Amino acid sequence: MSILLSVSIALLAGLLMTRAFKPLKLPAVTAYLIAGVLIGPYCLGALGIDGLGFKTSEAVGALSLISEVALGFIAFSIGNEFRLSDLRKTGKQATVIGIVQALVATLLVDLALLVVHFLMPDKLTVSQVLTLGAIATATAPAATLMVVRQYKAKGPLTDLLLPIVALDDAVGLIVFAVSFGIARSLLEGAVDMVSILVNPLVEIVCSLGLGAVMGWLLTQLEKMFNSNTNRLNMTIAFVFVTVALSMMDFHVGPVHISFSSLLVCMMLGTIFCNICPLSEDLMGATDKWTSPLFALFFVISGAELELNVFLDWAIVGVGLVYIIFRSLGKYTGSLASAKMTKCSPEICKYLGITLLPQAGVALGMCAIAAEQLPGQGNLIRNITLFAVLIYELFGPVFTRWALTKAGDIKPMSEEVRMRRQTKLAAAQKTSEK
Repeated sequence: MSILLSVSIALLAGLLMTRAFKPLKLPAVTAYLIAGVLIGPYCLGALGIDGLGFKTSEAVGALSLISEVALGFIAFSIGNEFRLSDLRKTGKQATVIGIVQALVATLLVDLALLVVHFLMPDKLTVSQVLTLGAIATATAPAATLMVVRQYKAKGPLTDLLLPIVALDDAVGLIVFAVSFGIARSLLEGAVDMVSILVNPLVEIVCSLGLGAVMGWLLTQLEKMFNSNTNRLNMTIAFVFVTVALSMMDFHVGPVHISFSSLLVCMMLGTIFCNICPLSEDLMGATDKWTSPLFALFFVISGAELELNVFLDWAIVGVGLVYIIFRSLGKYTGSLASAKMTKCSPEICKYLGITLLPQAGVALGMCAIAAEQLPGQGNLIRNITLFAVLIYELFGPVFTRWALTKAGDIKPMSEEVRMRRQTKLAAAQKTSEK
């Protein structure tokens, strides 16, 4: 009963917050996150009243399975953007920009934090600098996708943005594995080439392979049904199965075999959309089914944000340096690479702003650091949490602004506005009768 009540309250709080924030014209993602903060352990939950909010972080953690499933569907939806017909036009640009902007963000964060290290060596070590620089690569696909969906963004910038966000996960895994491996070597005094090079490549290859197999299998099973309802049920069930399989984790000798659920589900969506002739209709139906799931995901994400990170001046100071130089790296990296690949002026100017949100992948990286860097991981975790808090609250707003300026989000036409008002008036008359 407790879990069911928590889920209900989280979803209702998120939906009501979107109404409260409507006059401010903020993205729904921001409203969901703020709703999560309000019902989280640091606000209403601190009152200790059952049913009013999440009283502890453990209570929020009990809903982690929902977040895993939601991320699976988000990755599946982003994978649907990798249609071969579109990739022939934007594939080269997306690949170059995706790699360059991630590496520039890492480089600038590393350099800036190294300066902080030399100024305050007792507060920040080189191992922590390298790890935070690697975490800077990650961009949150969830917030970006939600803004695109809410405002029905469509255009050259959106077509390029989603593949870049998807590519970020693969680039981030490699950069993090290499940087974190070096960071551990500095502490332990031994270089482990298997952890630095082999494991991340194995994880990427295994993730893409598993996703490809599942995508092919899903397409074959869809042929057994004539009803789109049954096909939709099969699609949803397959995403659940794929998320579950991506949680596998084992060793083969010295090699660690693991999977990235984001990469696996992205590949599932990519294969499915390219070989299943009914994929567009089924993806449209899936998007409607997952709407409340995504809302719940962001409310839970807001409740997970730890506000006590503001109490330590060192975390705030280093966190601000991290945020400023990561943002600068994402913007300048995307600007330079977009010009290099001859993108339009609008893409060159606004793409970097849409790459600021950061959440799930970064939190996963900092969790690994907290576990495997004794005595140093907690600082990395808290700085990342501080950055995620800022990025998740303001990132969607900047993404919406950039997409609007680029012309991918168009204002509601007067005709559509009048049609909606007419329907609303007719509904009110019917209810009065």
